[in-house]
Amino acid sequence: MNPAATTSLAFPAFVQGLALSLGLIVAIGAQNAFVLRQGLRREHVGGVVLFCAVADAVLIAAGVLGMARALGQSPDLARALALAGAIFLAVYGWQALRRARQEHRLDAAGDGSALRLSAALAQAAAFTLLNPHVYLDTVLLVGSIGAQQPAGLQGWFIAGASGASLAWFALLGFGARWLAPWFARPRAWQLLDGLIGATMFVLSAMLVRHALVRM
Repeated sequence: MNPAATTSLAFPAFVQGLALSLGLIVAIGAQNAFVLRQGLRREHVGGVVLFCAVADAVLIAAGVLGMARALGQSPDLARALALAGAIFLAVYGWQALRRARQEHRLDAAGDGSALRLSAALAQAAAFTLLNPHVYLDTVLLVGSIGAQQPAGLQGWFIAGASGASLAWFALLGFGARWLAPWFARPRAWQLLDGLIGATMFVLSAMLVRHALVRM
């Protein structure tokens, strides 16, 4: 791919990584609740946010680069994973739209006990690395989708996905006191889930198109 073509396609690859990562990470879960709790308590916020963001970036890069090597040797496997990813994203989008019809909220209340930095990072590591979904979503799914990008654009995809993770955790941690009342409103999560559902369906359609072009 020549440099001019790479430059013109860099932004779409960046946005695709950004949208995919945000769609997967913005959901009610223990990790998000923990980061929000630390932000509300103003306790080791920078360390927790940085750890979660760096861990995600490493997993995303490992997934994309590792899958790229594997898929480069097997075009048929690349098509199969693209279609499997499209199905997964469609199902994920459907689940998000179902959640949008229900009322739920994010409860970040803790037990009130202070944490040392080492304990806070240990908990952040547990919420991040001991969750099996992080390997299915961040490594396998994001990795296989990012690996579909041409070699010159994979770095942009990784940057977009990693940037989304950093922005989300920073927003949760440093904006916690402003965001907490918003996250406590079921309607806010319904609107967010609706947006996630629509985004996942768009990305699913893009993957199907990509797989069909390769056939």
